[in-house]
Amino acid sequence: MLEHLHIKNVALIRESEISFGEGLNILTGETGAGKSMVIDSLQFALGGRAGKDFLRQGEKQASVEALFTAKSEGLQEKLLAHGIEAEEDGAVLIARTLSDTGRSVCRVNGTTVTVSMLKDIAADLIDIYGQHEHQSLLNPARHIRLLDRFCGAGFGEALGAYQQSFHAIKEIDRQLDALLGDESRREQQMDILSFQKEEIENAALAVGEEETLLEQKKRLSSMEKLMRLTGESIGLLYDGGDRMPSACDQLGEALAKLQEAAGYDSTLSPYADALADAKADLQRYDAYAAVEDTARGLKREADLQENDPALLEEIEERLQVIYKCKRKYGGTVEAVLAFYDKVSEELDFLANSAEKAAELTAERQREERKLAACAETLTARRRATAEQVAEQIEKALRDMEMKDARFAVQLEEKAEWTADGRDKVEFLISANAGEGLKPLAKIASGGEMSRVMLALKTVLVDADEIGTFIFDEIDTGVSGRTAKKVGEKMRFLGGKRQILCITHLPQIAAMADSHFLIEKESDGSQTTTQIQPLTEAGALREVARLMGGSDITEAALAAAKELMAEK
Repeated sequence: MLEHLHIKNVALIRESEISFGEGLNILTGETGAGKSMVIDSLQFALGGRAGKDFLRQGEKQASVEALFTAKSEGLQEKLLAHGIEAEEDGAVLIARTLSDTGRSVCRVNGTTVTVSMLKDIAADLIDIYGQHEHQSLLNPARHIRLLDRFCGAGFGEALGAYQQSFHAIKEIDRQLDALLGDESRREQQMDILSFQKEEIENAALAVGEEETLLEQKKRLSSMEKLMRLTGESIGLLYDGGDRMPSACDQLGEALAKLQEAAGYDSTLSPYADALADAKADLQRYDAYAAVEDTARGLKREADLQENDPALLEEIEERLQVIYKCKRKYGGTVEAVLAFYDKVSEELDFLANSAEKAAELTAERQREERKLAACAETLTARRRATAEQVAEQIEKALRDMEMKDARFAVQLEEKAEWTADGRDKVEFLISANAGEGLKPLAKIASGGEMSRVMLALKTVLVDADEIGTFIFDEIDTGVSGRTAKKVGEKMRFLGGKRQILCITHLPQIAAMADSHFLIEKESDGSQTTTQIQPLTEAGALREVARLMGGSDITEAALAAAKELMAEK
């Protein structure tokens, strides 16, 4: 449920905080006071668009925060899927800001999210009914989804099984088209695949080869300098005489040259390390022995050093082969080899087209049988549910003074299979005695359409995990005894879910568990909208105002008290 709403710098609202309760929350106020702005603010917080007048004039930023409590498994899974930590108490804090540059930022439990992510999460939190939902209800393409929501436990699994077969057939058809389609296109594809496979085979790539070649290239490219540095190191260690300092005296210079040489040939690194140890431990007894060992080892390495331009050229050519394959078929050798496996499989698939086509055709026939069986299950469930839903909606309509109304859910077979099955679903209604059943779009009365939507919500409430319903001007075209019946139906819904309802009818307002008054105030220079919860006495005066206008008489208060006593 929606626990708390904080609105700042939205249209006429400077700053307002509202704490909603369980059951039926009623919002009333004079025309133009800003009642719908509360709903608009909430819709914005949940990912809706904001018009150019949304930001309060003269302000840099508008913000809306909505705190929900919801523990449904579906919502918890969505939060985790979007990388949002779920709170143990089920709290979900949604915050969204809009700057004067038009940029908005959305956060859920402190984590920044995109608008599409926000909408996905909000779909499990709240269901808002306003005038645009009329159009949604009038669209027959939406009716099958509404009916499916009534189908209860197990239907989702049945629909999932159907869709699995449906998508499997789509994939089989794609493969068959590749096999049995345009022959010249298939031959061209095979030529391309054969060339790619052969080129990678000829390259004979091996994981780790490139790194080894680069190390060899670095060594051979610097061989002349390497030989000079190694020779000078040996000279400094071996040579000496009356006029020459000892090896130990020249150890530092030898070490510097050797470390530089090791940068070109890593095989010299152990000698450089040993020489460094010897220099550090020069006072030790074995320091000179270490120097002698290093010198002998260097001499052996120097004897093996040889400048080989031909080998360097071979390495360069081999590296170019590797680089070319990486450019064409993947950024790494591993990716090229994976591409090779994929090409080989596809080429084998196309090369054995006749055999593969026969296998795929048989597989398609098996999937078609499964699809047909699943579709029959869906249709049977929908037909059984359609009868139950129609009966329940007719009863709800009779409760709201549409006593002669008849409601039906029409199922027809589509010409083609779709992801929803093979059923075409449309809601039909006859609002008056003697009239035939017609599509909902034929209903002319806004009051009748409002009651049909309310009837749908009443029936849907037990099949839906959404905790909060919002009705914005649900009472369009309703008055008198019908308004009282609509109010009773709203109170019934409030016993099962949290309801927020903007209304101008006293019959509905009188049913409130919590009542909020929305007023517009002006100091001569600025106009602001204030939202305040009403005490029982305040709610009584507001119902009386709705009944008799701004002049609240004792008679109006008595009538309001009587009306509120009926809830």
